Amino acid sequence: MKNNLTSIRLMSLLLSLIAVPAIALADTKVDVATEVMTKSFKERGQAKLDRLNQDKAMASCTEYANKPMPAKIAASITAENFAAIPFPKDAKYLGDWKAGERIAQSGVGKQFSDNPANPNGGNCYACHQLSPLELAYGTIGASLYQFGKNRGYSAEIAKYAYGKIYNSQAYLACSNMPRFGHNQILTEAQIKDLVALLMDPESPVNK
Repeated sequence: MKNNLTSIRLMSLLLSLIAVPAIALADTKVDVATEVMTKSFKERGQAKLDRLNQDKAMASCTEYANKPMPAKIAASITAENFAAIPFPKDAKYLGDWKAGERIAQSGVGKQFSDNPANPNGGNCYACHQLSPLELAYGTIGASLYQFGKNRGYSAEIAKYAYGKIYNSQAYLACSNMPRFGHNQILTEAQIKDLVALLMDPESPVNK
């Protein structure tokens, strides 16, 4: 009789463990991963541990990294991130495309060995094709060659390009593209220069 009671209690314990909500298990995995990274990484130069801190959008993207994200949550991410974009007060989105090309080529910034007094780059060619003069480019992102020529040179497209560079998650939840403005990687002026690289008819991108 005693053995039967012990077996029943063990079975009840196992069932209770199996019944733990999946979201709780997911939270545990996230907490463990965060703890491991916090212990593994050390602050050095401008590379601080605060880069491990996730905002609401990134926390949701982590939670749903290996499973479908509900449409309601995805819509919430894009809406909240779009509302947080401080579009230029002068409503001008194009800077200097030549400066934009230099930014696109540069991978400098946010690394412990970089001098924070120097401007950051966008390293755009790591993921995108842009100017046909550059033969080394990544293909993780869509080709941006002839961006303005194909989409038109309207103010609406320029505003879209600015917003996309500033905060990609305002247009696609959990986008792999860095949120250059949101995370203070690039300044407003630098983003305008990149938009000019994409949108100026004289830019090599549109030739």
